[in-house]
Amino acid sequence: MTDTGSQRASDAASCTKEPLAVRVGAELAGSFIVFFAIYSFTTFGTALFGINMAFIALATGIAYAAVTLVFSKVSGGQLNPAITLAAILTGKTKVLDGILYIIAQVLGGIAAGALIVRILPTTETLTAKIWLTDAVNGFGNGSVSASTLSSVSASFDITLAVVVEIIASIVVIAAAVTTMDKETTAVSHAAAIGFAYGLGAAMTYPVTGAGMNPARSTGIALFARNAGLSQNPLQQLWVFWICPILAAAIVAMVMIGAQLLRDNANAKQQVVNDTAAQQNVADTDALTQTGNDAAQTAAEHAEQETSAASEHNADAQIEQ
Repeated sequence: MTDTGSQRASDAASCTKEPLAVRVGAELAGSFIVFFAIYSFTTFGTALFGINMAFIALATGIAYAAVTLVFSKVSGGQLNPAITLAAILTGKTKVLDGILYIIAQVLGGIAAGALIVRILPTTETLTAKIWLTDAVNGFGNGSVSASTLSSVSASFDITLAVVVEIIASIVVIAAAVTTMDKETTAVSHAAAIGFAYGLGAAMTYPVTGAGMNPARSTGIALFARNAGLSQNPLQQLWVFWICPILAAAIVAMVMIGAQLLRDNANAKQQVVNDTAAQQNVADTDALTQTGNDAAQTAAEHAEQETSAASEHNADAQIEQ
């Protein structure tokens, strides 16, 4: 197995100590908790106290960071189908595990969406529309800024929505996947996730309501479709699946390409090192041979001198 293959196998095994059912359950529970938290502060919080971007970004980052920290040592705390897809593509998560994780994440979102809609207090004047407008993901008439922009005959169109969602998703996925290994501590991984989601929320919430996660978008959209919103969120849901998936593919391609470049550079360096080592061996052998030859020559010379001296002594004795 190559160094790259060994590293990927090691990464894939880093969160597989627990049984698969436990890991899938962790993704389900973690997704439910983080999505319920997000649905809560984007319904109760924004409907009662208005939209505060600093609060939205901070709360989103804290929600993801806290839940990721809790579940990172069980399943990796991926909590996002796009992150799981990138992990599959880069060999950090096995295919079967990843598929089950994604199913669990979506089910967690659906459960959270069902619960938040069920417990929202509604009356004839305090309708579900008031609660849910700022919680769903959308653009154009479905944007959380639609009512503000309509006063100046403007709107956030699909192009802007796609751009900000892809860029924000790239930030989130890159932060997650690059810290998804045994060398990174759980706290560091969770912190990276929290900062990335917080930044992404600050970028995207005014435009799309901060998707960045297909499961998060799906859970609330299913139960807000009949809430009398200006835009049915289910009709725009495809954008909040396609954008994170594209982002996952981009991150995976960059990581794989970077790994190939590193492997190529390492291979070239290894060739240089091997060549240098072979040259050193050859030089050492040559020096050794030269030394042996010199020693042999000296020995032969000494032998010749000894022989000549012996002959001289013999001649001297004969003359006497």
